[in-house]
Amino acid sequence: MRTLIANVRVFDGHGLRPPGSVVVDGDRFGSGTEGDRVIDGAGATALPGLIDAHLHLEGRESLDRLVRAGVTTALDMGNGPMDKFDALRYTRGLTDVRTAGVIAAAPGSMHAHIPFLRDHLVHGVQDAEAFVAGRLAEGADYVKIVVGNPEPSHDQATLDAITAAAHRHRKLVVAHAISMEAYRMALEAGVDVFTHVPLDRPLDEDTAARIAAEGRAMVPTLIMMAGVVAAGPGFPARYEAAEESVAVAHRAGVPIIAGTDANSAPEVWANPPFGEALHRELELLAAAGLSPAETLRAATSRPAERFGLTDRGAIRPGLRADLVLVDGDPLADLGSTRAVTRVWCGGVEHTPAELARAAG
Repeated sequence: MRTLIANVRVFDGHGLRPPGSVVVDGDRFGSGTEGDRVIDGAGATALPGLIDAHLHLEGRESLDRLVRAGVTTALDMGNGPMDKFDALRYTRGLTDVRTAGVIAAAPGSMHAHIPFLRDHLVHGVQDAEAFVAGRLAEGADYVKIVVGNPEPSHDQATLDAITAAAHRHRKLVVAHAISMEAYRMALEAGVDVFTHVPLDRPLDEDTAARIAAEGRAMVPTLIMMAGVVAAGPGFPARYEAAEESVAVAHRAGVPIIAGTDANSAPEVWANPPFGEALHRELELLAAAGLSPAETLRAATSRPAERFGLTDRGAIRPGLRADLVLVDGDPLADLGSTRAVTRVWCGGVEHTPAELARAAG
């Protein structure tokens, strides 16, 4: 069936197009101005399905919450055991899930106490190749390393070895880093994406310029950084350092990507709520200096480009039909992203009634 959304503002993942129409043809965006069914989009804006580039899924309910918020792709940044998690990865018509699987944590780190990680700790360079091979075997889409400073962490040689092994297998490497020293070590290792931002002091301009020049990207998770600071983590942590780090990186041209670290784990400093947290993250990124259009790109085209999701992140004929309709104009009022009225996940529509039932 071809569904035509007519008379609608369109943010296509890059910029705002003149009011027009969007066609959902099966599981893809179509072309033309005709449809078997027509939805009047007057007063609404069509956005590519939103992408949360950092979360930790927990059960089917977390997928329902994501759909309700217009999040059609979830980049899980550490989960297990994988036989349990796979049931979430392959559910048609809901949020599409990619994952790092088990993450590379060091003995003695906070992450080492997470039950599903205990049998997969990386003790040194000698474990790097086997760790990456294990992630390939379980179907991981990318590799995540915990650069734990100020907690116990991998040494530089181990970080280098894990990153090199992942790159040999053409896997993107994501580094958890919440201090300037962790950023320095991850940058030396050659990681592709930094997740979180320094809390001890702001990112300096020279480091930001190098990150930009080398084509790295950043997923700040400001909503989680605020939660860590509020929890009193026992090490130097200021939200102002996190916010200024985003501002410095943005001015340097580092691609900024939206992610929340949404989770429901009791042992974690904070538990940003699935779905809803992404809208708050967009507001925090805007407060750190991103324009409304840049903020929307951070949750659509930017993560798609960085993580190699070439079939989504934009509204264009032939791409996967991940689509969100919101009331209002988020370029004029970013809070409009919360006013989700309809969602399509790979062409499967979730109507206002379904979204209301899920919310109830």
